[in-house]
Amino acid sequence: MSSLDIFIGETTGTAILILLGGGVVAAVTLKRSKALDAGWLAITFGWGFAVLTGAYLAAGVSGAQLNPAVTLALAIEGGTKWSDVPLYLGSELLGAMIGAFLVWVVYMGQFTAHLTDPEIIGAQPGVEGLVDQEAAPTAGPVLGIFSTGPEIRNVVQNVLTEFVATFVLVIAILTQGLNGAGNGLGTLGVLITALVVVAIGLSLGGPTGYAINPARDLGPRIVHALLPLPNKGGSDWSYAWIPVVAPLIGGAAAGGFYNLAF
Repeated sequence: MSSLDIFIGETTGTAILILLGGGVVAAVTLKRSKALDAGWLAITFGWGFAVLTGAYLAAGVSGAQLNPAVTLALAIEGGTKWSDVPLYLGSELLGAMIGAFLVWVVYMGQFTAHLTDPEIIGAQPGVEGLVDQEAAPTAGPVLGIFSTGPEIRNVVQNVLTEFVATFVLVIAILTQGLNGAGNGLGTLGVLITALVVVAIGLSLGGPTGYAINPARDLGPRIVHALLPLPNKGGSDWSYAWIPVVAPLIGGAAAGGFYNLAF
């Protein structure tokens, strides 16, 4: 595939992934949304369907990696040329930023209504009625629509959670349809990957929100920091390195394990 194929496929596929994934979190989180308080099941299945849509769209163009951890694992495994890795990573990050921006465009009115609501403003740092003085200054009230954050801030646990969850995702992708002829599952693999993402969300997503994708977390976090949202609070940059570094390590470990075991 050409460099243009990689750029178009990865940028478009990742943008759709983040638009639909971030969109379901916005739908569940924001006031004046019809899906308000729909819950964790809606979010996990929404992200699974987001992966299904974005990956199916990009599969025939760029291979639908859509995730720097997957790209790194495939480079280690040998399925992706190392010379193509920077283009994949840049395209995935750009696509994630575009998708996050489009979430804001679609839910612009809900963002404004949510962030100007007295109950929400009253939970901000420095305002009377603040419930959690420790956590609130680092993560604004809508940051979870854009990026992940831990329920318990423990660096070791948070890193291990993202490492394990990403390892599961990547090794499941690498071993799809493994047989003596080396044939994969084709487009059926997209559905399998989407279901794996749902399984990870349901089983391993509780501690950190399961980033399992550095671009998925970093790109939208940058957009959150740049958007003109009233009372949006911080972007939690002190935590931001974990959902970038830990999934990359998990992806690299999965690529190395695949080469050793399979």
